[in-house]
Amino acid sequence: MIFEQKTIGVISLGCDKNRVDTEKMLATLGSSKITADILEAQIIIVNTCAFLESSRQEAIETIFECNEYRESGKLEKLIVTGCLPQQFIADIFDELVEVDAFLGIADYNLLPDAIEEIYKGNRVNFVGKSNSFKTNERVVTTPLHYAYLKVADGCNNFCTYCLIPKIRGRIRSESIEDLMKEAENLGDLAELILVAQDLTKYGVDLYGEPKIVELIRSLSSLENVEKIRLLYCYPDMLTDELIDEIKNNGKVIKYLDIPFQHADDTVLKRMNRKGTGKDYLNLVAKLKREIPSIAIRSTFIAGFPAESEEQFENLVDFIKKAKLTNAGFFAYSREEGTPSYAFPNQIDEKIKQKRVKKLYSTQKRISKKLLENYVGKEIEVLADGIDYDRQAFVGRAYFSAPEIDGKVYFTSNGEINQGERYTVKIEKTDAYDLYGGVVDEFTE
Repeated sequence: MIFEQKTIGVISLGCDKNRVDTEKMLATLGSSKITADILEAQIIIVNTCAFLESSRQEAIETIFECNEYRESGKLEKLIVTGCLPQQFIADIFDELVEVDAFLGIADYNLLPDAIEEIYKGNRVNFVGKSNSFKTNERVVTTPLHYAYLKVADGCNNFCTYCLIPKIRGRIRSESIEDLMKEAENLGDLAELILVAQDLTKYGVDLYGEPKIVELIRSLSSLENVEKIRLLYCYPDMLTDELIDEIKNNGKVIKYLDIPFQHADDTVLKRMNRKGTGKDYLNLVAKLKREIPSIAIRSTFIAGFPAESEEQFENLVDFIKKAKLTNAGFFAYSREEGTPSYAFPNQIDEKIKQKRVKKLYSTQKRISKKLLENYVGKEIEVLADGIDYDRQAFVGRAYFSAPEIDGKVYFTSNGEINQGERYTVKIEKTDAYDLYGGVVDEFTE
């Protein structure tokens, strides 16, 4: 096969769920040489995100940048996969003439065939040519001590601002048995991170009811998995059973990512989000009561159509009362094809950005105060690597997920091994990160 003779580079854009798709896609290429140096790649695969206008723009800019490697690098063929072609192939096939092949989100098994075709001189559109793509094999692109496990694709929530159901379809869960095999294949992991558009709905399509607790228990039985982290748990389905499992299962990290998105009741209703601001505050209080050490992160949207100043201030008030560990804030993005695209009273971009800035400054003060509680104390830190610019080792405490939360920068007189846990005494902090030195290695 031609692809086995070529050096292949890959760029994965967007979320960690997209990264898992990229890793499974690479597994279809067997013994091909995969390079992290894009300049050395003869074939470049760009796995795209199309969730927002900004992500689509990033994808197109990346495609143009990669095409330049035909002159400055070794590029022979350029392949674009994922959400952008899945949703917009009719618009981009004739426009992006730089691209040799397009594949959609379920077509990754056709990647070897696509490469064969383009080396015959054909330009390929394989979007929608395959009904499904399933494999337990992956070429992991994260540091080897942690990995993401995508337990389901698609979403049944139909928020009025979101394109995901249109791009990815309704929820499609992987079976517990298949996920167990996939997790085992990932090797020894200090941290297995479960992801989906909504973890709490896992299994409703396969089993007729949510089975996230059963999945967590099954994965906890694997000897190669030390800890499990949960991302993207919608608030309306955080059941007592799930909370108890997080509380009592020693392998589950006391951390939850709960995308509240807003806290004003009227805005939530127009977003088609279940629950009220009061419900959300009660949930946060319950989690902190049941699991005192729980770290909670969330995401919020500012500037949703017709969001009044009073409704925005209700969100600010929620942030102050909830005292979340971490949060991300985004200006509402008007996406064609979503119900909210046609909503009246769209908010001016300057006002949206001003509101986002206020939310960030509000949360920044809260996060800094929470982190200050660790100064002078010893905490467990998972070593992720070295930050050469800071001349320090870098890792994460339990309250931080990779890439989206703060880090712990630390020094050590002894050897530090990536993927191992160490006791670090915290000496200082800023709004997002902690700084300290190793006291002693954890021996669990």
